[in-house]
Amino acid sequence: MKGLRLDKYLTEMGEGTRSQIKEMARKGRILVDGIPEKRAERKIDPEQQQVSVDGRPVSYVRYEYYMLNKPQGVVSATEDSRYETVISLIEERKRDDLFPVGRLDIDTEGLLLITNDGDLAHRLLSPKNHVDKVYFARVEGELPPDAKERMEEGLVLSDGTPTMPARLEIRKQGKGEVPSEIHLTIREGKFHQVKRMFETLGCCVIYLKRMSMGSLILDEALKPGEYRPLSEDEILKLKSHGK
Repeated sequence: MKGLRLDKYLTEMGEGTRSQIKEMARKGRILVDGIPEKRAERKIDPEQQQVSVDGRPVSYVRYEYYMLNKPQGVVSATEDSRYETVISLIEERKRDDLFPVGRLDIDTEGLLLITNDGDLAHRLLSPKNHVDKVYFARVEGELPPDAKERMEEGLVLSDGTPTMPARLEIRKQGKGEVPSEIHLTIREGKFHQVKRMFETLGCCVIYLKRMSMGSLILDEALKPGEYRPLSEDEILKLKSHGK
């Protein structure tokens, strides 16, 4: 990457707004290769030149990729006036333009990809690319005998919305007040989709956790609320999907 404006470089790294960066440069607080730079509009090469603010090095990162085990009570958003957001959990982030790829309901746990790579997000979320999303759920109510077949055929939700075919695996058949435990694989992400699909079958989801999205599998070592950067191999596998 060449020819990136200094103010764009620093705003993307969360050092302030463009007007703030301009004022910082005017006051001599920004160094490029150890020399004060007062022109915030100057173009630099992030791969070759060193930038620091107030004596603190600021390295440039174009894209970031994090795996988060989303906890309950946190919203899948970049900002919210009432609830903590998934972005606020990524304390080591360097960029200010991260966003969750897709969304999980506030009471849903599990895998969430946090990035600023818009092209990758589009490929993963597009139904035409058939990216499988696997959920674990505990379900109250008796599952009908033909539950698997109905899921495989595609359901019509209570509001008339059709769903794509899904794969249901019953891990534990519930009985009475004991809930069933299932794995459900879907290829889309409609509003409250998993919960609404089971409501169509006359059941109620009481716990929901996303286990995987495409090639990305939730790291079992991550407790709810914990995260880690994706490995190079994980990133490459995700990017290869849909190409």
